[in-house]
Amino acid sequence: MRLPVISPEQYSPRQQELAARIAGKRGQVRGPFLMWLHSPELCDRVESLGAYVRYDCSLSEKLREFSILITARFWDAQHSWNAHLGKAVAAGLDPAIPEALARREPPVFKADDERVFYEFCTQMLERHFVSDATFNEAVALFGQNGVIDIIGCLGNFSMLAFCLNATQVDLDPAKAPPFPDVRGYAKVEAATA
Repeated sequence: MRLPVISPEQYSPRQQELAARIAGKRGQVRGPFLMWLHSPELCDRVESLGAYVRYDCSLSEKLREFSILITARFWDAQHSWNAHLGKAVAAGLDPAIPEALARREPPVFKADDERVFYEFCTQMLERHFVSDATFNEAVALFGQNGVIDIIGCLGNFSMLAFCLNATQVDLDPAKAPPFPDVRGYAKVEAATA
């Protein structure tokens, strides 16, 4: 990591409060929260938004986890990918979908909710705009609240990827690199089959 991890003994009262809240919702303080604690007021706001989009928004758990994978792959956030791949599959996402995403190939979808969700997310991230057709399909499937929650997920998980990649939050050495074109915190030539 590029910034030191603040030990709990060194936490200010505000950092202690935030660490207790983070651990209460997520089990422990880990990953990006180790870095967010360097700015307690930002950490407060990020944690609140992150808790909402991870646990409480109107989208199903499968789609919330899928949004993390889509965003993680877009920003090459290996830490997020590794932390959420199993959760997405356990929530019902077909394992072939993240396998295709990891290779930057368009997934094949069996379910309309996954297809429309993917199209909405990738159009927003890659083109910065969403077509009328995709937007209307998303509203029909997820409702107006759901569409706004998709946007919130993309924004939150993009900010999370920025933090992970910029501060180089430790990658789990027990897990193989998830993307063929990224090693450590750098782009590499993708191996060809």
